[in-house]
Amino acid sequence: ADVAAHPQLAARDRWREVGSPVGPLQALLPPITLPGGEDPRMGAVPALGEHTDALLRALGMTDEQTSVLRRDGVIA
Repeated sequence: ADVAAHPQLAARDRWREVGSPVGPLQALLPPITLPGGEDPRMGAVPALGEHTDALLRALGMTDEQTSVLRRDGVIA
């Protein structure tokens, strides 16, 4: 809570609004940005489990294995 209210972050314009599954949120820019450059890409916050299937597939898991993990409550 103290970080969100820190006057230096507001004075340096470090906050950006990003989307999330629960609505807009304030997010800090990365610690290092170049003067005169564009803001880093600040995409929306993913929903819980939004990328789970794709990541597990990339790691070599089958859809059947992923379904078992989901059924057993191991993944969202």
